[in-house]
Amino acid sequence: MSLKLDLCNFSGYKIYPSRGIRLARTDGKIYNFVSKKCRNSYLMKKNPRKISWTVLYRRKMKKGTEADVAKKRTRKAVKFQRSIQGATLEHILAKRNQKPEVRKAQREQLIRSQKEKSKAKKEAKVAKKKTDTKAVRAGQKKINKGNTKSKPARSNVMM
Repeated sequence: MSLKLDLCNFSGYKIYPSRGIRLARTDGKIYNFVSKKCRNSYLMKKNPRKISWTVLYRRKMKKGTEADVAKKRTRKAVKFQRSIQGATLEHILAKRNQKPEVRKAQREQLIRSQKEKSKAKKEAKVAKKKTDTKAVRAGQKKINKGNTKSKPARSNVMM
C-alpha cells in the first residue's frame, strides 16, 4: 500500500496522511503546511531561503549533498601540433627554429618582390591605356576628316 505524501509549501518537508494544516486562499489556491510554525512563517511572508531549517535553504547553501564526495575531475587540454593547409609540420617546425634575423630578411625580401610586381603591373596597365587612347584618338581624327566632305546639305524645312 502506498501513502499519498504531500510537501509543505514553506519548509519542503513531507506531510504524512492525517498530519499537517491546509490553508485555502480566496483565489482558490490550497497550501499545505507541516506545522503551525510553517503556516505562521508563511503568513508573515518570511522567505524560506533565508531560514536555516528549511529544505530550500539547505539546497541554496548546498548542505547535506553527496556530490562533494565525488567531485568531477577537470580534464586538462592536451596541446597537439598538426600541419596547416599548405604547410607540413616539418616546414612549420623549421620556420620556428629559424633565427629572427633570417626570418626578418626573408620577409623583407618577399615584400620587396611583391611591391616590384605590383609596380610593374601598374606600369603595364598605364602603357596599355596610353596606346589604347592614342589608337582611339587616331581613329576619331580619321572619322572626323571623312565626315567633313560628306555632310548632307541642310534644308530650311521645319518639322
